[in-house]
Amino acid sequence: MHDITNRKDIELLVDTFYGKVMINPTIGPIFSDVVRVNWGSHLPKMYSFWSSLLLNEQSFSGNPMRVHIDISKLTTMGEGEFSEWLMLFHETIDELFLGDKADEAKTRASNIARLMQTKIRMNGQSSVLLRSNY
Repeated sequence: MHDITNRKDIELLVDTFYGKVMINPTIGPIFSDVVRVNWGSHLPKMYSFWSSLLLNEQSFSGNPMRVHIDISKLTTMGEGEFSEWLMLFHETIDELFLGDKADEAKTRASNIARLMQTKIRMNGQSSVLLRSNY
């Protein structure tokens, strides 16, 4: 195994992770039934997101926090769902990579999950419509 070093590594990570998400009984339905994710557009966004975070690529634009807050108005996105997402992400990293960037990816994912849960709780009473098919 090796560390995450380039865009191809990010693509492997994202593709493998979302392959697990798609069939996961806890969070898979959020992606397939609630959001109806267009994987053809979502996966490249995630390549850019993680490449920007881990490789300083500066290729991502968007507001994932807002999107997740909007989605939380349509379905439950609580501790259980985020724990499942995080478990799958960490599992994928551990299966594919070893090193400082792999550790950084797990730390960043944990921080993102924690922050999103907090923001979703804080915005729980506002009415927001899902504005984009993420």
